[in-house]
Amino acid sequence: MSNANIYEEVEIEDMTYDPKLLTYTYPCPCGDKFSIGLDELYDEEDIGLCPSCTLRIRVIYDIDSLPE
Repeated sequence: MSNANIYEEVEIEDMTYDPKLLTYTYPCPCGDKFSIGLDELYDEEDIGLCPSCTLRIRVIYDIDSLPE
């Protein structure tokens, strides 16, 4: 995937993890939040989407550091 489609690269440590929803979120400039599910990260998918706009982020993470 081209970096031209990515708004920002974000370290997973800068994201908020919700253990009930098993989802990481990060503020989007539009006012909503980018999100990516733990299952997506385990599947080595690293693109977080904003549900309110077309922006996307690339999540930088180490799969060995993810919660169970």
